[in-house]
Amino acid sequence: MANTYLSWTPSNTGTRNTFTWSFWVKRNGLGSYQKIHDADYNNDANYYCSLFFKNDDTLVMSNIDAGSTNINWATTRKFKDVNAWYHIVVTFDTTNGTANDRIRVYVNGERETLTGTFAVAQGTDNTFWNRSGNKNWIGAKSVSVSDYLDACLSHFYFIDGTAYDASAFGSTDATTGEWKINTSPSVTMGTNGFLILKDGITVTDQSANSNNWTVAGGTLTKTEDNPSNVFATINPLDNYYPNSSFANGNTYVATAGSKRSYNTGTIGASSGKYYWEVKCVSNVTASNGCWIGIASTNPTNDGSSSQQTLGYKQYDYGFASSTGNTMTNNTQTSYGNAYGDNDIIGVAMDLDNNKLYFSKNGTWENSGVPTSGSTGTGAISIQDPSGTVNGVYTPGLGDWWINGFNVAFNFGNGYFGTTAVSSAGTNASGIGIFEYDVPTGYTALSTKGLNL
Repeated sequence: MANTYLSWTPSNTGTRNTFTWSFWVKRNGLGSYQKIHDADYNNDANYYCSLFFKNDDTLVMSNIDAGSTNINWATTRKFKDVNAWYHIVVTFDTTNGTANDRIRVYVNGERETLTGTFAVAQGTDNTFWNRSGNKNWIGAKSVSVSDYLDACLSHFYFIDGTAYDASAFGSTDATTGEWKINTSPSVTMGTNGFLILKDGITVTDQSANSNNWTVAGGTLTKTEDNPSNVFATINPLDNYYPNSSFANGNTYVATAGSKRSYNTGTIGASSGKYYWEVKCVSNVTASNGCWIGIASTNPTNDGSSSQQTLGYKQYDYGFASSTGNTMTNNTQTSYGNAYGDNDIIGVAMDLDNNKLYFSKNGTWENSGVPTSGSTGTGAISIQDPSGTVNGVYTPGLGDWWINGFNVAFNFGNGYFGTTAVSSAGTNASGIGIFEYDVPTGYTALSTKGLNL
């Protein structure tokens, strides 16, 4: 949702001392102020209420009335996992007789410890939520268009008049211990209650209230990634030298032109068969050293221009744009064709047989046959993951010649950046949307894909 925000102005005043938020969020960018849900009176920063991620990655709620801050709490937890969907429930109930229970926060079913002002006076109703005529925004600061939320959102509820705990919206899986979404909770919405972003990108209220929102800026993009099936992305926390910058849910990578870079994915695997695609967007040329592949180690960040990158170590395998060679352990081998801007590279990783294949625009390089199993026709043989440094392989990207380029990964969301695939290929697993046919027996690198 970066640079995208939603707006709605209620025409009625609801119950201002009792309400609940419940939403799922997957963060993309960290370390900045990012507004989740804002409301203000007459576009005045002296009368303003906000729920947001702070620049230290804590969750904060602040209410300013006549220029004075009367609510200002923060979690002790920091929300830094860019691979996880967090389920966040914030319950505001100043009718509660216990001061410390008047504002409660739950993350993935567990109640959070709060610091600051949260034991507000009983009966407090001077926040700017739930008030007729007050502008509400999701995804940006309402007083001024700023502090965009760089994240994915799903199942965004606002409940007017009832204080719910997290158990109304989710439950713990008895087998895995995982906190799971309840897609059809039995809740009373109240006058200003709404449910948006339930199944896709609709901002039409899915409750009976018709409290519909509008996209006031930017563009909402649908994602297959959701609280029930988390897809891999590139990990901004694994950013070596660091040089690269990220966009579009950490699937778009721009490497810098000063030193070599090295990036890995957020999900690793030790068995199974997985497929993803990488589109060369710009500056991927014969003179630039783009290396697409897999990794199972992290280089040492020595801060020098000779910084290690993908293919330097024996547990890295890269496919070179400039020559079509593959490289591992700093040794190149002739393999396929060079590639450049607008080409789409497919990666098929077979960890049941320890084989790796690359395609260019739908044609498998080196006459590869990803379905050939242990025979490995046209494959690159890779080290068994159990013998590698990390014990798993993740997607990898390297900028070897330090000139800088831009690529977009499609791990199954069906987009390269903000551009949808032109014609989705076949995919027998039913998990993910790709440009080209997914080889039989392969699937997207996602939590459901890991458990097929």
